[in-house]
Amino acid sequence: MATNPNRPRPATTGGRTVALIQRLARENPTWGYVRIQGELRRLGYRVAAATIRRVLRRSGLPPAPQRTSQHAWRSFLRAQAHTLLACDFMHVETVFRKRLYVFFVMEIATRRVHVLGVTARPTGVWVTQPARNLLMDLEGRAGCFRFLFRDRDSKFAAAFDAVFAGNDTAVIRTPPQSPRSFPERWIRTARAECTERLLITGERQLRTVLTSYAEHYNTGRPHRSLSLRAPDDDPNIVPCPPPRSGASRYSADCSTSTTPRHPDRLIIHRKRPAQQPDRNIDTLQVSRAWPGACCSPTSE
Repeated sequence: MATNPNRPRPATTGGRTVALIQRLARENPTWGYVRIQGELRRLGYRVAAATIRRVLRRSGLPPAPQRTSQHAWRSFLRAQAHTLLACDFMHVETVFRKRLYVFFVMEIATRRVHVLGVTARPTGVWVTQPARNLLMDLEGRAGCFRFLFRDRDSKFAAAFDAVFAGNDTAVIRTPPQSPRSFPERWIRTARAECTERLLITGERQLRTVLTSYAEHYNTGRPHRSLSLRAPDDDPNIVPCPPPRSGASRYSADCSTSTTPRHPDRLIIHRKRPAQQPDRNIDTLQVSRAWPGACCSPTSE
């Protein structure tokens, strides 16, 4: 079939337009091709719906209904992370073959952990009191949390749910045997970095150890999901500790430059080694026999 050579070819889509189409599709999974076309037109881009479909297919992005089903739960967690809490129990075996239970709550957005108590016999009454203590410790921030995730353990009685209901925090029970990624990850981390390296003898020791570890976890441990920051770090400030005194002294001893330095930088200028004397045996013999013969010009 012959084609008309004078027929105008469709304009190619630029990289900036392609990136904008991909961003609109990822951030708005319910938008179809025509809706994205309309939003682009309002931004000053005239792109056909067929072009948008072709770009999304090449990028591996499915149509709107499939994108909605794939990203619904993930999008919900990202949008509501600052309002979510999750609680769980962690058990630790002592050297006397006694099992202790640790009750903790995690803030999903910042990964901050609150160790609320340690006991050998957790009951509904015991669990309710740490919940009250948590809301008192949060003070003004308690009203920011709208949802609390917990499992269907019988230790969470109706009084426990009533404490959070008074704070307008809805308690959501997870399905049976469903994974709880955030609390379970902290349990694995605490065991690998803390409890499995110590011999625990009783409740008092375990409470002290986990309280200290939780403080380190919240203030000094970098997290991959937080761009290598600690939960209590300011997201707008990059922590940079000052140089140690020993390094500063070493810099002062090795430096030979007289130019002023920046007070926050550590610049080390190493001295060049002194020139080694001539170790040639012939030169040494001549210099000992005729002093100055090596330096004076030879005469015929």
